[in-house]
Amino acid sequence: MSRERPRRATLPPAEETIEKLENMINEGNYYGAQQMYKSISARYASAQRHSEALDILHSGACLQLKKGQVTCGSELAVIYVETLVKAKVPYDDDVLDGIRKIYKKFPQIPLPQDLGEDDDLQQLNEALGAAKTRVECCMSFLKAAIKWSAEFGAHRNGSPELHVMLAEYVYSESPELDMTRVSYHFVRGNNPKKFASTLVDFMGKCYPGEDDLAIARAILMYLAMGNLRDANILMDEVKKHSQHKEHDFPQSDLIQFLNYLLPTLQRDALPLFNMLRTNYKSSIDREPAFNELLDEIAELFYGVQRRNPLEGMFGDIFKGILKVAADSKDEFLRTVSQLFS
Repeated sequence: MSRERPRRATLPPAEETIEKLENMINEGNYYGAQQMYKSISARYASAQRHSEALDILHSGACLQLKKGQVTCGSELAVIYVETLVKAKVPYDDDVLDGIRKIYKKFPQIPLPQDLGEDDDLQQLNEALGAAKTRVECCMSFLKAAIKWSAEFGAHRNGSPELHVMLAEYVYSESPELDMTRVSYHFVRGNNPKKFASTLVDFMGKCYPGEDDLAIARAILMYLAMGNLRDANILMDEVKKHSQHKEHDFPQSDLIQFLNYLLPTLQRDALPLFNMLRTNYKSSIDREPAFNELLDEIAELFYGVQRRNPLEGMFGDIFKGILKVAADSKDEFLRTVSQLFS
């Protein structure tokens, strides 16, 4: 006599599961609740009840983060995004609002100030470690969300709103501030005015000589994406904010270059563009990435094909060879032999 296969228990409505798991968290059983969130949401997803799986994960991520359980909360937040992908949920304002609600639950804790004693130093190290964990967790969540948004209906670079969220959190919470990363996400966002406010705040506390580099990096990143409009908005807003907050707007040669560059790109003026690069070469060379960005700008605005670095290297070699050849045939042959031996 064959034994009947046991039936899987019918899954209850998501509301009942959410209430049960919320009680576990409120009782302080964070780890136990975490394992339940993961296993139960997977069962709902396997049963093709993706909407309920998403509700459970969203609730768990928000509550764990609210309780300060950043690692647990961010893990559920990432699984929430993975479930969006598996369910092929299209990008829209409702889902974006759900992601924003999780984002706003990530703790924002100022680092302790004016510490000097050994105990205080230990406290500071612990605070720095916790801040680094918060930033890494939030980045993992938002990067996953950006990737989902790019795949399922947002801009090809991902949702501009999500890029702004990531830029804001990295800037405000990172114990080791990386303005290049902040700028990378702001220029893929949709809020140059907020970016300008952030830059002015940075100018008020950065080392001397970093302020004009930060402005130039932002402007050139916008331009390398073909976004002349927001590059101009950013420059105007930074100047306005600087006056309002009584920060000195930098007056370096690099800023002068940008002031000439922006109007140049509004017209068909490749010779002038090249002349600016030549005349301000020493200022541009302060950051190696600027030349690469300017090559991208030349290609976008003037159709100038970027030179392959290897072609440039071998071109320089053969220029040298020809010069030697003009001086001495024997020396030329020896040089060729050395180059290709």
